[in-house]
Amino acid sequence: MPNDKDSRCTFYTCSCFTTENIFLEEFKLHVKFQSEHQFRLDYQAIAEEVERRQSIGVKSAERVAVIKEIYEPIHDHVYNLQESYLAPQFKQMVDYCRGEEASEEALLCLMQTKAAPRVYRFPVFNRTFCNELIEELEHFEQSAAPKGRPNTMNKYGFLLNELGFDEGFVTPLREQYLQPLTSLLYPDSGGLCLDSHKAFVVKYDMHEDLDLSYHYDNAEVTLNVSLGKEFTEGNLYFGDMREVPLSETVCTEVEHKVTEGLLHRGQHMHGALPISSGQRWNLIVWMRSSKERNKLCPMCNKKPTLVDGEGFADGFTKDSGSSLLQNVSCVLH
Repeated sequence: MPNDKDSRCTFYTCSCFTTENIFLEEFKLHVKFQSEHQFRLDYQAIAEEVERRQSIGVKSAERVAVIKEIYEPIHDHVYNLQESYLAPQFKQMVDYCRGEEASEEALLCLMQTKAAPRVYRFPVFNRTFCNELIEELEHFEQSAAPKGRPNTMNKYGFLLNELGFDEGFVTPLREQYLQPLTSLLYPDSGGLCLDSHKAFVVKYDMHEDLDLSYHYDNAEVTLNVSLGKEFTEGNLYFGDMREVPLSETVCTEVEHKVTEGLLHRGQHMHGALPISSGQRWNLIVWMRSSKERNKLCPMCNKKPTLVDGEGFADGFTKDSGSSLLQNVSCVLH
């Protein structure tokens, strides 16, 4: 299995990352930053966010170094994916998709439910693993180790690559278990070749974040798993694709159950309603296809202008031709 730094495929970030699709929590609004003059006139609240994005790689590397030095895990085994963590139905679905005769129609018969148009819900992990992963996350939360904010919208949670989950857990989850599903379900949205990801956990709590505003993801395909703990309300809701105005959209509410994942296209608009009690942890994997995003950046809808990035960055590569499909990480195992 290739590791995250496989020299055969170097990933980049589109330069629009620091200018487009910046979410202002105070105003529930996505805005642009094109020049300092325009910013000062229109969006004074985003200066800090632009600065954060410009330094995100350096700051993340600094946190990783400190975490490695001072943090002692309590559950070492959760950092490496094992089949025993997975729900039997999920393994059955993946095994079916690996067969030469697999079809989307037959796969849908194996799934628990179609939650909304092209949104699928099914068990991913067993309860024991979810509990142990939350214990590890809470232990890290209470430690003195630095924590990186998952994204613009979520204030509570962690970037899993900074804790060391990428190589042993998230990458094999994407390559060996999720891509067989996405290849059948989303071949038109990059599901055939998901060659990078951004994975993080978010926490909803009565004294912290309660909900999540209507938005789309910087991803071709997203997996969102409810890990626990105990909570009430907080269902997700899905509208239409980002091109469709909200005024023309009828939203579908979807119950989010512990151990189950929701699989959907990243550009499918969605949000989370407020929890009314308890606490919920979610594991979210934004899966990306450089073959798709090299053509059009999903944040600005333009041909990407690349700048250097750390690790998987935002999933762009310099090679958008057919040779990318020959990369080992883009082939079903």
